[in-house]
Amino acid sequence: MLDNSNDTSLAQIQNFKGKYPKQLWYLFFSEMWERFCFYGMRGMLVIFMVNKLMMDDQVANLQYGATQAFVYAFTFVGGLFADKILGYRKSLFWGGILMIVGSVILSIDPKQFFFIGISFTIIGTGFFKPNISTMVGKLYKDDDNRRDAGFSLFYAGVNLGALIGGYLCIAVANGNLLSTVIPEPLRWNFAFGFAAVVMVISLLTFIQTQKSLGSIGISPMLNLESSKRKTYEYSTYAGSLLVIPIVILLVSNSRYTDLFMYIIGPCSLLYLFYEMKSFSVKENKKLLAALVFILFSIVFWAFFEQSGGSLSLFAANNLSKTVVGIPLDPNGVNNSANSFFVIVFAALVGMVWLWMSKRNIEPNTLIKFGLGFLFLAGGFYVFYYTKFFADANGVTSLDLFTFGWFIITFGELCLSPIGMSIMTKLSPAKLQAVMMGMWFLASAYGQYFAGLLGANIASASENASNIDKLIVYADGYKQLAIYALIAGLLLIAISPFVKKLMQDVK
Repeated sequence: MLDNSNDTSLAQIQNFKGKYPKQLWYLFFSEMWERFCFYGMRGMLVIFMVNKLMMDDQVANLQYGATQAFVYAFTFVGGLFADKILGYRKSLFWGGILMIVGSVILSIDPKQFFFIGISFTIIGTGFFKPNISTMVGKLYKDDDNRRDAGFSLFYAGVNLGALIGGYLCIAVANGNLLSTVIPEPLRWNFAFGFAAVVMVISLLTFIQTQKSLGSIGISPMLNLESSKRKTYEYSTYAGSLLVIPIVILLVSNSRYTDLFMYIIGPCSLLYLFYEMKSFSVKENKKLLAALVFILFSIVFWAFFEQSGGSLSLFAANNLSKTVVGIPLDPNGVNNSANSFFVIVFAALVGMVWLWMSKRNIEPNTLIKFGLGFLFLAGGFYVFYYTKFFADANGVTSLDLFTFGWFIITFGELCLSPIGMSIMTKLSPAKLQAVMMGMWFLASAYGQYFAGLLGANIASASENASNIDKLIVYADGYKQLAIYALIAGLLLIAISPFVKKLMQDVK
């Protein structure tokens, strides 16, 4: 089913004409459907845990942070096995299969099988996510300045899936969409089931187009005998299944998350330092620069990922139900507005980088990261400002809230697609999937801290009236805005030092 043949040479792929290689579009659509699955489920987690599993807001935020932290933490493991054993293609395919199984389990009985289904999707995402991003980087030569624009377009695919899945799944589950077609007892089953269907589409898209990738993503062990190579591969598949009961235990008991996060981060750094012994001083300086990006991205995602935690509860309890007069599910808007704005503006931002590059005025990546934090600060200040538009029942403007996401979107576009691109630029070829995994591991820590921040906000408003909850949540977002502003200014201040570590990487 998966093909290791090289119908297209790497040189043919990388010497493409125009702004984007054709293979980017194939990966775009595979990633789009996978992100439908991921973001559709992400948007449902906190609401499902509060409404169906009867958790209180504080516990639900902690559980959300734990679940999402494990999702991203396992991308490091998936990247490691892709680099050493499976190759990017087989890793991606295996991850997709596990995600389908997890979604099907959740659609059968989401209350009874919640943690089982989530655990399958965690392992599956770990194998899928870092490797498709790494393949995008392989489409470009090391010195190709079109790479950032390519990742911006790829990121639009991520967000097209997130937009559709992020709104559709939660709207169906809440009964705000297809309520006359799907009976109330089965709404959550159908919402989780959509994720399985689109993940099948994602894998079929990849299978049908993978021949155009040439040698990109094939097994790193083609020099071994076929029987020995298959033994390693089947052992990886079996091991990933055997670890699922452990993941179920860890995910269903969020108190274990602290221990896990204390271990996985230091271990990944020790592994990186071990690998650095094999590289030159020049290459190691670039890896140290990559670590700076990774550490700051943790802070960014800790704030940004309030979208799936505290902002989900804020949207459910404190926001009106119309945007510019159009009736919409407020939680669906919270879960998908950012993706909508990314789709609209991602290609434009990519073209701006190209335009600036041709005139030698494009800011370096650290400056872009710093700008990302400044936009993030602006968006959270808007979330804080919504409290001045609330009625006596603590319900405030969904229009203003959506405008906050509009501002944050430009921050994300300055950081996330550029971050994926810079990981592929700064990493030696033999370590690219591991470094992409570490990039997503930073997201795991961001998710983890997002859960802690959201839990603190929720605990401060426990047993409060709706208007008092609004004030507590809004004041919490003001504090996050201040911290984001400080981080952005710090990044811009240290950019000359990190630029020296990056050397010839632009």
